[in-house]
Parts: sequence; structure tokens; C-alpha cells
Amino acid sequence: MHQALQQTRQWMPHATVAAIVEDNGKFLLVEEITDRGNRFNQPAGHLEDNETLIEAVIRETLEETAYTFKPTSLLGIYHWKHEHNDTTYLRFAYIGNVSNYQPNLALDEGIIRAVWMCVDEMRSKAALMRSPQVLTCIEDYLDGKEFPLSVITHL
Repeated sequence: MHQALQQTRQWMPHATVAAIVEDNGKFLLVEEITDRGNRFNQPAGHLEDNETLIEAVIRETLEETAYTFKPTSLLGIYHWKHEHNDTTYLRFAYIGNVSNYQPNLALDEGIIRAVWMCVDEMRSKAALMRSPQVLTCIEDYLDGKEFPLSVITHL
């Protein structure tokens, strides 16, 4: 019976969100501890039950950077299969602005710090990015990709 249960279980990707924030040519990243050492990522995380994608990206950005994030548009949806753990991610990347920095707010476990980095520095540290999605999102942002927030409907 256990084997039959495993065979009928539907595969599902992980739904994640990410914040793309640029200020005077620098992008907001977080340095985080991973099983492959410290890596850089956009403020990002998993969509939680009973939360919209916009609520998730606002929450994750605050938890990881101590900044309040205001999404202005959707950069894109990124489908990526992690080569190390065989997990598939659907990343909803939002462009926006941050404000209201709260320096006394404790950051999520595993987050070392928020850091601002220019694209050339990010490219030179490509091997230290958490995933290929990090630079892909930045390159797409620099190419002018964006969609209105209304492109995603929450029912």
C-alpha cells in the first residue's frame, strides 16, 4: 500500500518569490549560509499557505533584509531545476523599491546580511550566486523586462 501511495502522489514544484531592487546602479542582495558555503541571492523565499505572491515577496524581503518592499511590477516567472537536490522551483520575481529600514529587526535564520552590489561585481562573483536565477533576473531587469502586477490574478 505504501508503494501505491507513492506512485499516486503528484509531483509539485516549489513556488518561490524574489525581490529585484535597484538603487543607483546597485542591487539589493542577501548573503546567506547554504550547504555549499555562503552564497548571494535576491531577498527570496517560499510562498506560504494562505498568502498571495505579493504578500510573500513583501514578507520575505522584510525577514531577510529589514527593509519594507513595495512591488511595482512583475519581472518574470522562472522555471529552474536545482542540479544539486533535484528540486524544481517556479520563481515569481518582482521589481520594486525598499524603504523603512529597521536595523534592529533580526534577520531570518541563515541570513548573514543584506548587501548592495553592482551588476559587474555580481557577474565577477557568479560562482557565489545561490542559483543561476540570481544573475538571470538581473540581466532581464537590465534588458527592460517587466509586466504589470495585474498579470497575476489571486482568486
